[in-house]
Amino acid sequence: MTRYYHERFFSDVRFAAIAEIALLLLGWWQVPEAFLLVPVVALFGATMTAFDASYLIFARHYAARLEADVNASLGEGTLLAADIEATYLFPLNERKMVVAAFGSKFTWFGFMTVFITGIGIAAFGAGLALGLPVLRDHGPGWTLSYVAILGAATVTALGVGLWWFVEGEGERRLAAVLDG
Repeated sequence: MTRYYHERFFSDVRFAAIAEIALLLLGWWQVPEAFLLVPVVALFGATMTAFDASYLIFARHYAARLEADVNASLGEGTLLAADIEATYLFPLNERKMVVAAFGSKFTWFGFMTVFITGIGIAAFGAGLALGLPVLRDHGPGWTLSYVAILGAATVTALGVGLWWFVEGEGERRLAAVLDG
């Protein structure tokens, strides 16, 4: 299952990055309205990659439970993948930003999550900064509508993401089934 996560995740990252770069180039090349699509693509890319990560978390919990059952039958330490992944990639059932744990549990995997997120935030901001003057030229109604819709979508995505990942709702639901 984790193989499919990585394929999907990097496919989504490539799509978002290529689309953002193409839209920025198009914006600088005579179609400045293209800048207005960059924040939309960045937000879509962020939510899609977080969705991909939710599947990775699901798969890791399932695999860890299977390993625990095997180890209970064959002896502790027979299978070690869950322990290795918790140390090398990111821990389960601990507070983190999607898959980036902080402090002593921070890893290269976590760094890549923060790095890719940072690039998406920068693209979002650049597209917004370059696009707002274009909207103002079309009238205040357009600016207000665009900012309101984009703002609502962004705040909703952040709120649900905080609830599901940082507050641990997703992992609590998995634990309820696995431990129940």
